Amino acid sequence: MINLAQKDIKHTFGKFIVTAMGVGMLLGIVLIMIGVYRGMIVDAKVLLDDLKADLWIVQEDTLGPFAESSRVHEDLKNSVHVIDGVKKSVGITFQNLQLISKTKPVRVVAVGFDPYDTINPINPARLVEGDMLRKDHYEIVVSDNIGFKLGEEIPIGRNIYKVVGVTHGTVSSGGDPLVYISLKDAQELQFSYSNNRIRSDRARGIKDSTTNMPMVNAIIATVRLGYDIDSVANNIRQTLHKSVYTKDEQKDILTKNLIERASKQIGLFTAILVVVSTIIIALIIYTMTLEKMKEISIMKLIGIPNSMIMKMIVQETLLLGFLAFIFGNLFSHLIYGRFPKRVVLEISDAWMLFIIIMVASILASLIGIKKVINADPAAAIGG
Repeated sequence: MINLAQKDIKHTFGKFIVTAMGVGMLLGIVLIMIGVYRGMIVDAKVLLDDLKADLWIVQEDTLGPFAESSRVHEDLKNSVHVIDGVKKSVGITFQNLQLISKTKPVRVVAVGFDPYDTINPINPARLVEGDMLRKDHYEIVVSDNIGFKLGEEIPIGRNIYKVVGVTHGTVSSGGDPLVYISLKDAQELQFSYSNNRIRSDRARGIKDSTTNMPMVNAIIATVRLGYDIDSVANNIRQTLHKSVYTKDEQKDILTKNLIERASKQIGLFTAILVVVSTIIIALIIYTMTLEKMKEISIMKLIGIPNSMIMKMIVQETLLLGFLAFIFGNLFSHLIYGRFPKRVVLEISDAWMLFIIIMVASILASLIGIKKVINADPAAAIGG
């Protein structure tokens, strides 16, 4: 049996391929948008997974440093440590910094921790050059995507920090690169007042405007084997009157509270792109059908049934959708690495998009089918 779709596509092969490539680029953007959302989820969990903390103890009635301001005294870690079931407890800080590079300022998130303590946020598997922090002052470990090299010196605040290590794939929940400094340096940067502020306060009659007790943004702790994490967390809440979150609860705060709005925006934009792709395919098929209306009329005049002509339209539409999907995958894999933030392309998302596009192609073919059914065989005689 003659395959009408094959004959028709062969006749306009170049135009058909170029059209599929154009629609494919649109579908590639759809995959990239889904990948951006997946990347946000991965970024949100990087630091939590590297810390391997079971509990986060933060300022009372706050969601913790990833969601809002949180300050607690550093010595709270000692009170946490004596709670039954707690194995380790340390103080940690987080703050946004603007580092001055050779080309342009770079926005980073600085993690402050005690390099001599028992919990280290630097994952050795992510360290690609240099070493961990070894001193209390003036050393920094940077991410490899911010442009600083091993041994380079970076001015931060009133001090100069030397790059002693370089990590890969370390980002904050917002996708900004992470840098690591000692807790004492971080406390000086975040909590100590500048000389101008101190002079201004003294002029106002404020005798001491500095922080007497060292502060941190959170206390993180691990739980001993055999103890229930939720029970230990509840014990800390009742004893120390602080907000306490387990690792899973902290992940929920990151993914639901911080990423939820962005995910809705990305989801809406993705849905719009899919609808636009469907409309474009429908318009293309409709235009292709209009271009061969005389041929369709001739086919109907010589007795070719409508079902055979309709089959041609459906086959062409499905093939266009399939080729567009292939080109879209190729396009997305070619460009995703050029995005400034992480883009994660998953096979499951590609298959889901494939199903959607095939269904959308069938729906789009209905416009061409309607035109075929209404075609008048007598139009073939009129020339």
